[in-house]
Amino acid sequence: MTAHRVHAPGASPKLTETDLFRLRFLGAAREVTGSRYLLETHHSTVLLECGLGQAGGRARQSVPGRWGLPPEQIDAVVLTHAHIDHTGMLPRLVADGYRGPVYATPGTEDLLGVLLPDAAWIQEHEAQRTNRRLQRQGRPLVEPLYTLEDARRALGRVRSHPVDERVRVTGDVTVRFRHTGHILGAASIEVWVRDEVHHRRFVLSGDIGRTDAALLRPPDPLPTADFVVMESTYGDREHRSMEDTLREFRGILDDADARGENVLIPVFAVGRAQEILYHLRRFEQEGSIRPRPVFLDSPMAIDATELHQRNRACFSDELRELIGSGEDPFRPQQLELTRTAEESMAINDRRGVVVLAGSGMCQGGRIMHHLKHHLWRPGTHVVIVGFQARGTTGRALVDGAKMVKIRGQRIAVKAEIHTLGGFSAHADRSGLLDWLDGFHDAPPVVLVHGEPDAQDALAEAIVARGPRSVSIPERGDVLVVPRSGDAFRHASARS
Repeated sequence: MTAHRVHAPGASPKLTETDLFRLRFLGAAREVTGSRYLLETHHSTVLLECGLGQAGGRARQSVPGRWGLPPEQIDAVVLTHAHIDHTGMLPRLVADGYRGPVYATPGTEDLLGVLLPDAAWIQEHEAQRTNRRLQRQGRPLVEPLYTLEDARRALGRVRSHPVDERVRVTGDVTVRFRHTGHILGAASIEVWVRDEVHHRRFVLSGDIGRTDAALLRPPDPLPTADFVVMESTYGDREHRSMEDTLREFRGILDDADARGENVLIPVFAVGRAQEILYHLRRFEQEGSIRPRPVFLDSPMAIDATELHQRNRACFSDELRELIGSGEDPFRPQQLELTRTAEESMAINDRRGVVVLAGSGMCQGGRIMHHLKHHLWRPGTHVVIVGFQARGTTGRALVDGAKMVKIRGQRIAVKAEIHTLGGFSAHADRSGLLDWLDGFHDAPPVVLVHGEPDAQDALAEAIVARGPRSVSIPERGDVLVVPRSGDAFRHASARS
């Protein structure tokens, strides 16, 4: 069998009597961010994921028809995990009229309480900054995508359920969360759709974690499904081994220490920040680096680190034992937590320090003023430890840009830029294939949440591995799942 894209002529199909449900791809199709998939049966409608397209800009998030139907007609929302590219449109959905429940794991519910208010603050702040410019130009003002009050109302709709518990979210749709090891609370979703006689089951992978992650338990095996909707973020590459990654990281720290220079680490507040703190603490305990001031310069990351202590069921056996013995695995000796903007700005006068600051793709947050003050300095080390989507400042740095624009100013890139892919919370190509091999019945695969090169490479690898079909939907495409027989047929919303 060969890989093919979900792209066929004709309008978006309607359900017939022989069909059980359809799945419409509203985001993260041929791109990494903005995961949203609309499940429609004859009797109910469920939105799987509600993500923000992080590299797409405000205008892209606000287009008509972004939900596929009026929000008040959606019966339930189900989330795989708390990252904003999977949840960041929830406040907008509620503002647009959604009044149903939002299902998630307990860890995801905890993290949403930190991430959604922060996302709302960013939306309000960016709208205010844009409006100051527009006002000076005499042009119409803009509204934020959503507000802090919208985020609070969205959080009030969250209903958490433990991993492995079956949850009936509508009369004909049941889900079950399974660990994926990506971030705290992250899960794949098993989805059952039933009528009086028939039922079909598919799996939405969410973001698949690594089996060798330092903090989290590995992904749960899932033996059977009619088809699998699977992420493909790193479908075209392999991560460096953790041993090699940590060796390079120690070398960077040693070089900066010898020269009295700073190490800047753009981090995602959830997961990556805690992993870097964990390794810094281990290096100090082993005596492989000299302790030096470490700034966790992100109120959200500070709160997320505290939440990790409440969700130990997600951790690896080793980490649970460490916490049980009274140790704090996320606290290097000279850790300083900077909650206020004044404390953050004061770091710019320091030398010989390590700074962990958001955002992870250098698209905003406190890392931007650190880059503005230090990116032009030879000797500064910038350590990229996560995926960088196209169009982001982080991606420009990884791709070797000599000049970047930060807060309206062009800044020369004289710092040393390091990309340590071994810290990724995503499985690489081998990890994705291994996860897929856990399905005993070789179900068809639908690839989402990946850039085109990564998806095409992964599709080829899956097909070469055995008798399995692979489909790659584009935005607006639809899978129609019959009550029995073939797993699905596919069509495009474009005429």
